[in-house]
Amino acid sequence: MRRLTFWRRRRIPVLELHGVIAMRAGAINAATYNLLIAEAIDAAGKGGTLLLDIDSPGGSPVQSDLIARRIRRLADTKQVRVIAVIGEAGASGGYWLACAADEIVAHPMSIAGSIGVIGGGFGFTEALRKLGVQRRLYTAGANKARLDPFSPERPQDLDFVRGLLDDLHTQFKTWVRQRRGAKLTDEAAVFDGGWMLGERALTLGLVDRLGDLDSVARGIGGEKVRTAVFRPRRRGLLGRLPRMMAEAVAETAEQAGRPRL
Repeated sequence: MRRLTFWRRRRIPVLELHGVIAMRAGAINAATYNLLIAEAIDAAGKGGTLLLDIDSPGGSPVQSDLIARRIRRLADTKQVRVIAVIGEAGASGGYWLACAADEIVAHPMSIAGSIGVIGGGFGFTEALRKLGVQRRLYTAGANKARLDPFSPERPQDLDFVRGLLDDLHTQFKTWVRQRRGAKLTDEAAVFDGGWMLGERALTLGLVDRLGDLDSVARGIGGEKVRTAVFRPRRRGLLGRLPRMMAEAVAETAEQAGRPRL
């Protein structure tokens, strides 16, 4: 009977969030994770615990927010406690995801924080001039060609970008304050966009304690704890390669100048 009880013991669900956050196949995004989030929280059960296994350098602000808020909404509905465990990195958008948890754990050498926004690109006006190439661009709308890399940069475009980055940064800071509250010990150091190791993040209130996924799981379920990992299914490399190449080209063109976490 004891043996039967062991095999029927509930496993602790672990939602794996590994990689860049972006709206493309193979990345962390709402389209891929919405169902996985619901399944993982259902597996935890009312009053249970869900672990977030986070290893991400960040990416899309939109996808970071969509995923984090879905985790939070379903966890509140199902009364599930969420613990985020940062592995190699929980930086920028990765830290945004971690803030969906009730508690954040990091390894002493994990990369954490990086609460800021970045955007940029390249300008080729001088290269075109030296090559004797003329830029011919036709638009309807004064700002339709804003940030065009083959046209001279305009002061009003710089003001626009700085305002956009500041607005996104404000939303990021609001989310962190909402989730971390009085735990933050030095907002100037936390919100300057810099990243830090887990040990430093602990002193600044970005994480609650130091540890790793295995130690956290054992702390909940004992030495013989069992986990159930929820992760996206991935096709073989040969099946993914043509799509990966096409998406890489498309994303390079699309992401030029787009702000990211």
